[in-house]
Amino acid sequence: MVDLGSNIPDQRIMDTLMQVSDPEIPVLTIVDMGIVKRLELDGKDLHIDIIPTYTGCPAMDTIAKDIRTALEGLGYNVHVNLKLHPAWTTDMISEEGKSRLEEYGIAAPLESSMDKRALLDGEKIVKCTNCGSSNTSLVSHFGSTPCKALFKCDDCLEPFDYFKCLS
Repeated sequence: MVDLGSNIPDQRIMDTLMQVSDPEIPVLTIVDMGIVKRLELDGKDLHIDIIPTYTGCPAMDTIAKDIRTALEGLGYNVHVNLKLHPAWTTDMISEEGKSRLEEYGIAAPLESSMDKRALLDGEKIVKCTNCGSSNTSLVSHFGSTPCKALFKCDDCLEPFDYFKCLS
């Protein structure tokens, strides 16, 4: 959830942030991902704190640039600050964001204990994003990015990414 700090009087700020996509998963906005943590407006200076999905995430520079570009178009002096606290978790992904992940073909993260059962014990609980079957198998602990694992559906035979739980 975004801490608005002092009440942000310009709804265009949130509307604009809701249009800034995550560069690695373009169907999700940075607000859906839960990486926007604080907004503070001081006259024409807009301060925004963002947190990375993991320390060293290479997308953070691009995200900061995209935020500045989008909001400077509204006439603000935008200051984006990268913070490492609080640490990001997959619980910060909005419910709408989780639905968009599934529609995009990436299985949304399970709760922590379920995640471990799927990744470490091989339980068939990650649902295929193509056909909905739970008859799936882990192919690799690492998918297209380090935060994803690669699964294969044993029914429709399609591969798909699973967004690992980080808590």
